[in-house]
Amino acid sequence: MARQEFPIEQQLRKDMQDAQRARDQVRLDTIRMAISAIHNLEVARTDRKNPEYGQPMTEADCYRVLEQEVKKRKQAIPLYQQGGRTDLVEKEQREMEILEHYISAAQLSDDEVREVVNRLIAEHGKEFRKVMPLAAKELKGKADGARVNRIVRELTA
Repeated sequence: MARQEFPIEQQLRKDMQDAQRARDQVRLDTIRMAISAIHNLEVARTDRKNPEYGQPMTEADCYRVLEQEVKKRKQAIPLYQQGGRTDLVEKEQREMEILEHYISAAQLSDDEVREVVNRLIAEHGKEFRKVMPLAAKELKGKADGARVNRIVRELTA
């Protein structure tokens, strides 16, 4: 029996059809890649050697895959710039913008992150080394790690 698609997957498939109709090849290729990456994670979980073997897919997993794809592009852009490949830099930036659109819908705002961090500070004290791991764990998939780090440093200073 096939599993139910998550809202993010349904949105990706709908947007893929829209990109096909609009003949937007970069958007179409990027969305196809994102859907494939999600599917690949699901297939990887059927391998007994995989540490996540047998675990059901969650919507958070889908967002994690999208975040990993954005991270790959952020890492590739400076390398293409060093190599003088402006065409590839532009392509990677466009793909990154497309993927970030889906991630930003699920991300918490800075104010919401501050609320969580302030609550953790109230519970565990104002020491960065105590608060940061707890904040990272609680906000995983809900806010970018670098942004969480910046806000925790700001509030524990």
